Amino acid sequence: MDSDTLWLALGLVLVFEGLFPFLSPRGWRQMMGRIMQVNDGQLRFFALCSLIAGLLLICLV
Repeated sequence: MDSDTLWLALGLVLVFEGLFPFLSPRGWRQMMGRIMQVNDGQLRFFALCSLIAGLLLICLV
């Protein structure tokens, strides 16, 4: 993997992260409010699932 691939991946993450707040700022705020109400254990579980899914995707590619 070269540095161009790393920068491309980072750019795609930033695009996806900015897409929802750009398209629906009110919905994004409501979602963030709900996330703030989730306890730490649940948040860690969803973060772990996301990490595992991302690592599996990277391994498949």
